[in-house]
Amino acid sequence: MKIAQIAPLAESVPPRLYGGTERIVAYLTEELIRMGHDVTLFASADSLTSAKLVPCRHRAARLDAGFGDSTPSLVLMLERVRQHAHEFDVLHFHVDCLHFPLFRSMASRTLTTLHGRQDLDDLYPFYLEFDDMPLVSISQDQREPMPPVNWAGTVYHGIPADLYRPSFGDGGYLAFLGRISPEKQPDEAIRIAIRAGIPLKIAAKVDRVDIDYFENRIRPLLDHPLIDFIGEIGDDRKGAFLGGAKALLFPIAWPEPFGMVMIEAMAAGTPVIAYRSGSVAEVVEDGVAGFIVGSQDEAVAAVQRLDLLDRRKVRACFEQRFSAERMARDYVDLYQRAVQGWLPGGVDPKGPDLERPSLEMPNQRRRIGLADSPI
Repeated sequence: MKIAQIAPLAESVPPRLYGGTERIVAYLTEELIRMGHDVTLFASADSLTSAKLVPCRHRAARLDAGFGDSTPSLVLMLERVRQHAHEFDVLHFHVDCLHFPLFRSMASRTLTTLHGRQDLDDLYPFYLEFDDMPLVSISQDQREPMPPVNWAGTVYHGIPADLYRPSFGDGGYLAFLGRISPEKQPDEAIRIAIRAGIPLKIAAKVDRVDIDYFENRIRPLLDHPLIDFIGEIGDDRKGAFLGGAKALLFPIAWPEPFGMVMIEAMAAGTPVIAYRSGSVAEVVEDGVAGFIVGSQDEAVAAVQRLDLLDRRKVRACFEQRFSAERMARDYVDLYQRAVQGWLPGGVDPKGPDLERPSLEMPNQRRRIGLADSPI
């Protein structure tokens, strides 16, 4: 098949350092090419890929010293995709929902993977209007706040099986990996480590929007002798960082759509201690790949029970469920359904104007703030 992958422009494909969506696009693209498909990647010019690259910005926006507003570049990219759409069997979008009005007339040949949280108020009426666009969720939990839409399927993320060499030692520290933000709760990870009496290494980026949070809430905690703040790291250091840890701490306070760091830890043979929220229960097999907990007390207790887990079984959980090969096969199945014209749940945009549900978002899963966090 001839497949277009349309990536965000915030990071290169793959990212140099932190980056979730662009990393998944990179893994998927390479695996599709290995399977024999003809793939074109629309992404920033500094991307590294085996696909045909259509550069749509001179460099990735986040690490661009002259960074301004990348919206014009994103819109220009979508126009280029539209102009060449007839050349592809399937257009696979990873750019949230900005493209919906431009590609609605060819919706049956598109797939849009939703990579972010879907419980924000403005999204509910938007998806009610564009209920004919085929969507892919990255977890079942991600779907909960959504109105009835055209779900093509759920595809869990995957990473190359040989990306990280698993470590089956006991590990000498706890790990926190990702980004410094209130919903990720690195301060909670610090408190868990201190109470457990085990060193914590924090490898995380600080976005501009989170600088105040870092300076006021996190930096004062970094002076403790058990805490080591490393900063942002890339794939070249991630395997050793995760493989050397006793466990990954994932004490989130938000409806995490997937949480790729959890499967990265599992790939390294490292168990996960995660708070029960969002997709966690779908990703972590409790008592096998780690422990799912509901409080700081439970997390501290889980640290003391890590010797009950077999790190080889942690790695096996990854291999069985979260490889890039499995992810690519799942997407190819959806691509074939799109080509054959029978993606499930579609709504005919030319059909009768059925009565639509209320634009009001259901109360049970409105946007979660820190004050009313379930954790």
